[in-house]
Amino acid sequence: MDRSVIHLDFERIWPSVPYILEGVQVTLAYTGVSLALGFICGILLTLCKISHIQPLKWFAGIYTSIFRGTPLLLQLVLIYHATPQLTGYDISAWQAGILTFTLNSAAYLSEHMRAGINALDKGQMEAALSLGIPYPLIMKDIIVPQAIRNILPSLVNEAIDLLKESALISTIGGADILRRANIVASEKYLYFEPLLIAGALYYILVMILTSAAHLLEKKLKTS
Repeated sequence: MDRSVIHLDFERIWPSVPYILEGVQVTLAYTGVSLALGFICGILLTLCKISHIQPLKWFAGIYTSIFRGTPLLLQLVLIYHATPQLTGYDISAWQAGILTFTLNSAAYLSEHMRAGINALDKGQMEAALSLGIPYPLIMKDIIVPQAIRNILPSLVNEAIDLLKESALISTIGGADILRRANIVASEKYLYFEPLLIAGALYYILVMILTSAAHLLEKKLKTS
């Protein structure tokens, strides 16, 4: 009885490997920019959540619920296709990706940040207020820096999730790792090999970030 044999033809796609590798910097750019902007927006959301101004708390709660309760792919496709229809602005894949990942990441990071703030000793806030320190300065110089230190491992985990989720940008034409692998697959009529390379690249990047998270966690425990 004949048995099918798995035949891998990496030799045919070898000339295209550098093209796929160029997608690494694109993937890292989406991840890095979105994480940085999401962190800033996340802090603002957190301040709204712990605010005594009720409309701000409502806004932050609804925002977080929407972006955590709907699929990221739906958010991406909606922003990419709905923006031109609603505003007339022809948004690019890069802009749509950064905007979507930023808004989504901000929702998750705000929850981490809120948990980090709630974990702090409330006596610090009371002591600072008793000394007459303005509330904005207390948050800026005392509370937020400590909260950020407490959630650093969570920030790294968010970066890992964002790195993997950035592959969704290929659905709207973003030239990331997965998109380039699919282009090579279509040109060479070989699908397993290019996708295997793409998977290996994502795995390597995730392992690097995971190792960084472990080192950071150990450093925080010893400090």
